[in-house]
Amino acid sequence: MEDILTKAVRAMQDQGAEFCDARHQAIDRTFIVMVDGGVRTIDNGKLEGVVLRSRVNGSWGYASTVDLGNESIIDACMRSVVNAKHGTAKGKRIPERKSNHSKVPAKVKLHPAKVPIEEKVAVIKDLDRAQKIDERIVNVNSVYREEIKNNLLVSSFGDSLQWEEVRARLMVQSVAHEGDRTEFYFDLIDGTKGFEMVKEADIGELGKHAAEEAIKMLTAKKAPSGLNTVISDPMISGLLAHEVMGHASEADEVVKKRSFLSSVVGKQVANPLITMVDDGTVPGAHGSIPFDDEGTPSSRTTIIKDGIYQGYMHSLETAAEMGVEPTGNGRAQDFGHRVWVRMTNTFFDKGDVTLEEMLEGVKFGVLTDHMISGMEDPVAGGFEAKALRGFLIENGKVTDMLRSFTLTGSALEILKTTDAVGKEVLFDGGTCGKGIEDFVPVSSGGPFCRSKITLGGG
Repeated sequence: MEDILTKAVRAMQDQGAEFCDARHQAIDRTFIVMVDGGVRTIDNGKLEGVVLRSRVNGSWGYASTVDLGNESIIDACMRSVVNAKHGTAKGKRIPERKSNHSKVPAKVKLHPAKVPIEEKVAVIKDLDRAQKIDERIVNVNSVYREEIKNNLLVSSFGDSLQWEEVRARLMVQSVAHEGDRTEFYFDLIDGTKGFEMVKEADIGELGKHAAEEAIKMLTAKKAPSGLNTVISDPMISGLLAHEVMGHASEADEVVKKRSFLSSVVGKQVANPLITMVDDGTVPGAHGSIPFDDEGTPSSRTTIIKDGIYQGYMHSLETAAEMGVEPTGNGRAQDFGHRVWVRMTNTFFDKGDVTLEEMLEGVKFGVLTDHMISGMEDPVAGGFEAKALRGFLIENGKVTDMLRSFTLTGSALEILKTTDAVGKEVLFDGGTCGKGIEDFVPVSSGGPFCRSKITLGGG
């Protein structure tokens, strides 16, 4: 395959491409779902193909094929150049750089491909049984998901790169009902890990804990409304980092003037306690990658340092436009989708305060626990999230459990009120779309953070 990709790159250069690359991908996915004792889904899918990409006079041309024969690949590479020549964009030329020749296998202890599907189904059955602890548990859901992605990329830089990405994810959700109340609780573990992640987990405790917490939520109270002191847990902290600050820091949004952070480099945008990064090199995190889909090595990009805004995440294209180095954030869902600037692991970095110390300073407030959903607003900078639950804080002590509520406000105003940042960073993995499409694996996270946020909807 490498020989024909190299031939395709040379052909695209001969046809006038100022930059080009050819990428082969083979993606294997396994998805198992069990609901209320019955196996709902067992899906083993494979996706394989090649994408050819050319840049001519600042315009991109793409062509992809699932026919891996030499003739089909060469035909696709010619189409990519034709498509680029028909483009109307006039972007800057992508600078040359040194070539890179690397082969990076996934760092896993037990490769999922070596584990029989029967063993994976057995884990889900155990997780299902572990949730059935009480008649008030009326619905149980258990999910196992894995993805094995093998990449081969050849580019006009002279790159020849091979790398493997392996991800696993285990999720449990219990639903409890009593009287006129229905509540749920979920938990998950995930990362760029092999099946050892499942082997090392206490499956019985994972399922039991979800069920116990769902039952506890049946007596949860309504949250206070209005502007409050809020200690956000790592999930909610990460949601603020990812959905608002993260998307607005993707340089393709900045180049298009669709980001409220377009002119803030060098300015104070948060309390000096706040440092925010996107780091695709975090060992084991769900969004970690050795290279992005353009062959740029993954890196740690500091977006905010001590409250001062530092800069953006970049692809080859946006780095050329803004005269900076690419950061390894040019990512595509797969060979059938185009490359955009995308996050990897985006989070607020740790501070120096324990949760207990943070609580001591709160006379009245709310501690969040788990995130249900969030909305991105890279244009205006608005923050909106829905917490699964929370706890009331009274005179420095955690008291009543609170049912689901929303958090809203301006991201920059919230970050300027942050007066305490926790010592430990935790990650929450998942997938992120560019709008409502082009999904890639990411994680978000952070420490516990104490800020002023408006609550409602409890």
